[in-house]
Amino acid sequence: MKISLFIHMERLTSEETTDRLYSDFLDLCQIADDAGFHAIWSGEHHGMDFTIAPNPFLTLTDLCHRTKNVRLGTGTVVAPFWHPVKLAGEAAMTDIVTGGRLDIGIARGAYSFEYDRLGGGMDAWTAGQHLREIVPAIKGLWNGNYANDGECWSFPETTSCPKPQQSPHPPIWVAARDPNSFEFALSHGCNVQVTPLWQGDEEVASLMDRYKAAHKEAGGNGSKIMLLRHTYTAADEEDVERAAREISRYYCYFGAWFKNERPVDQGLIAPLSEEEIAGNPMFTPETMRRDAVIGTPQTVIERLKFCEDLGYDEYAIWIDSGMTFERKRDSLRRFADQVLPVFH
Repeated sequence: MKISLFIHMERLTSEETTDRLYSDFLDLCQIADDAGFHAIWSGEHHGMDFTIAPNPFLTLTDLCHRTKNVRLGTGTVVAPFWHPVKLAGEAAMTDIVTGGRLDIGIARGAYSFEYDRLGGGMDAWTAGQHLREIVPAIKGLWNGNYANDGECWSFPETTSCPKPQQSPHPPIWVAARDPNSFEFALSHGCNVQVTPLWQGDEEVASLMDRYKAAHKEAGGNGSKIMLLRHTYTAADEEDVERAAREISRYYCYFGAWFKNERPVDQGLIAPLSEEEIAGNPMFTPETMRRDAVIGTPQTVIERLKFCEDLGYDEYAIWIDSGMTFERKRDSLRRFADQVLPVFH
């Protein structure tokens, strides 16, 4: 099982400047590259300081000049926010600039906050239709002359300028959860990205079951599956308890953003009170400790071995957590020193 890093610039408050956040982001990516991680994944979000990621291609282009070995993936671009011709061309150019190191992950998106601002208030189902239309469109544009007359986009015969460096194109990954999404991805020759979010091993196993069922239906087409999961490698038991509280707080903010009901000012959601955080039964520290991967190195190894034994091809550490840079850095270094060698 290959090990990767999933990372954005992220903050819960305005205490840290964005230039400092980007410097911290680069330092964490450098640790992953030096340690021998397989890939770095970074996604797309808009108008949210919670996850600062306006254009993953710009970020990955910068990373390609600061790293030597890692693959560089969009985790993920949001299909309804792109025109297929624009996405095909920008992805191809990024593949050339990165020397053929690009993987492109595509999703329908998740936040109504973003749909309201960039998608005219569309719902998740409509966003999913954009995903289903854009994947064959960009493949057609990379292949040659392609015209599209669909429900989401219509354009005359066009080709991607430039074409990607990788042949026939960069690997495509589709973010999936429901069985139809798995079937769509595999029927179009794509890999699959999944995350249990705040849920535990039972959901991790269920996601693999959905993938295997779709893989069987597709006739075993050689696709891969990647698992994205919050992971913290702790120094000791006290550190485990602290990390569980911090990731609990992070998910309380995640849930508030997802519900799209709380006031937002200057890209920051109205702060949650300690009473609101403590009163959220879904994201308690005890639940986070049980369901996220939080533990000393041996515990983390055992939790990742469970995923490897299920058949996951790639495991991405989701490092966004609301923690300080120093705590993220120390966890990542412990992982690199004591966990990663087991999987190499």
